Amino acid sequence: MSDQMGASGPRDLSQATPISDIPDGGMLSGQVGGEPVLLARRGSEVFAIGATCTHYGGPLPEGLMVDDTVRCPWHHACFSLRTGEALRAPALDPVSCWRVEQKDGKAFVREKLAAKPKPSSPAAHPKSIVIVGGGAAGNAAAEMLRREGYGGALTVLSADDSVPCDRPNLSKGYLAGTAQAESIPLRSPDFYQAQRIDLRLRARVAAIDTRGRSVRLEDGSAHSYDALLLATGADPVRLDLPGSTLPHVHYLRSAADARALVAKAQASKRAVVIGASFIGLEVAASLRAREIAVDVAAPHAIPMEKILGKEVGTFIRKLHEQHGVKFHVGTHANSIDERAVTLEDGQRLDADLVVVGIGVRPASALAEQAGLAVDRGVVVNEYLETSVPGIFAAGDIARWPDAITGERVRIEHWVVAERQGQTAARNMLGQRSRFDSAPFFWTDQYDFTLVYVGHAERWDKAEMDGQLEGDKRDCTITYSRAGKRLAVASVYRDQASLQAEVEMERARG
Repeated sequence: MSDQMGASGPRDLSQATPISDIPDGGMLSGQVGGEPVLLARRGSEVFAIGATCTHYGGPLPEGLMVDDTVRCPWHHACFSLRTGEALRAPALDPVSCWRVEQKDGKAFVREKLAAKPKPSSPAAHPKSIVIVGGGAAGNAAAEMLRREGYGGALTVLSADDSVPCDRPNLSKGYLAGTAQAESIPLRSPDFYQAQRIDLRLRARVAAIDTRGRSVRLEDGSAHSYDALLLATGADPVRLDLPGSTLPHVHYLRSAADARALVAKAQASKRAVVIGASFIGLEVAASLRAREIAVDVAAPHAIPMEKILGKEVGTFIRKLHEQHGVKFHVGTHANSIDERAVTLEDGQRLDADLVVVGIGVRPASALAEQAGLAVDRGVVVNEYLETSVPGIFAAGDIARWPDAITGERVRIEHWVVAERQGQTAARNMLGQRSRFDSAPFFWTDQYDFTLVYVGHAERWDKAEMDGQLEGDKRDCTITYSRAGKRLAVASVYRDQASLQAEVEMERARG
C-alpha cells in the first residue's frame, strides 16, 4: 500500500494514474470528488472503492488485500473490491464503488456505481424464517438473509427492550462517556421496517415445537417457521451472596444494563469491580475515565493469565495500576452492603457502585428443552446446523468443530457471533457454507489496544516478538501447543494480525 499526495492534498484519482504505480496486489489511496478512495490492482484488473471502513472508520488502504477483497486493519471487516459489499462482519454496510477505465496504461476513476440488488430468492427457499435472539448473531443473520435476496417472512424475536446494539462499545466508549447513546443501536427501527424484518422486542420464547415447526412465546402467541435460528447468546453469571441484589450492584450485557450503569456512574465516586475478565477490566478503565476511584477484586493475581499469558497479564495489571486502579487478588467478595464490599479476608472496600464481571453461561435451555444435542452449548456441525434438521445455532451458544484443534469449541466473541449469524443465514438458504472464519476479538483499555486472532483454550508456549513495555508498544504474541500455532495476539501490528488471520483460515480450508 502507498499513500499518494498531490501538491494540494490526496491524489485525484479521477485524473490519470499510471497502472505501473500500483503493484500487482497493491493499493494506493486518493480521492474522487472529495471522497477518500482506495485504488487496488489484481493482475490486469483495477478496482476503486471507498477507503473508509463502515464499521468504525478504519483506513482500508492500510489493510490487506486477499484475492479480490480488502480487510480492514482495525477489526478485520472484509469488503469486495468488485462491488464494495461488506462480506464479513463487523462491518454491515458496503463502501461505495466506482467504475475504473483503463486507457494507454493509465487508470481513470469515473462515476460512482449503483449497488446491484441480488435477485429474489427462489421458491425452494424457506417460506418463513424465525430468529430467536436480537444480539450480534441474530441481527447479522437477519440482515444477511435480506442481502442474499431472501424474500420470505422473516421474524426476529428479541427478549431485549431495544433494537440490536453495538455491545462491544457498551463497556468501552459508551461507559467511558466518549460515545454518545445515539451511536449504540446498530440500526434504527425504520431500517427493520424497510427491510421487512419483523423485529419483536420484549418477546421471550417459552418453548420450541420441533415437530410442528413453531415457537411459543411466554405470552401464549406462536410463530411457525420453515427454518429456525437460535441465537439466544449468554447470560451473566450472577453472584449469590448477601447484598448481591442491591440496586447499586450492576451487570453489563444489554443496552438497558448499560443505560442503568451509566446513570449510576454519573452519581458515583467509588466503584468496586468484581472479576478481572475482559469485561471487568474494560469497565474499570471506563470508570477511571470518569474519574471514579476503582478497586478490582479477583481470585487470580495476574488478570487474563490463562488467555494471554503471564507477561501480557502482568502488563495489563500494571497498566491499570498506573491509572489508579487498586487490585485485591487471591480473594472473593463475601458480602455487599449499601456502602461497601466485604472480601473473604475481612477487608472492606468502599463502594457506591458495584459491577460484577465473573463470566457468562450459554443460554441453551430452550435448545435443551426442545431435545437438541447440548454439550456445554448447542452442538452444531460445520454448517452451524443443530442435531435437528432445519434448526441452526450461532453465537455464544454454538459449539462447533474447529478444524485447527480438531475439537469442538464455543467462543464468546462479538465478531464470531456476527460472522456465524451470516454463515447460518446463507446455509438456511441452502448454500452449504462452512464456518471457517478465524475467531477474532479486540479490547481497548485506556490508550492500549490488543487484537487477538485464533483460539487457544490450552497452550504450552507463548512467544513474544517485539516490545510491550516502555514507550513503544509494538509486538505479537504467538500461542501454540505441541508446535502448532493456535492464536496470535498483537499490539499495533495490524498487518501481522491480518496475515495471521488469513493463514489460519487457509489452514482450516
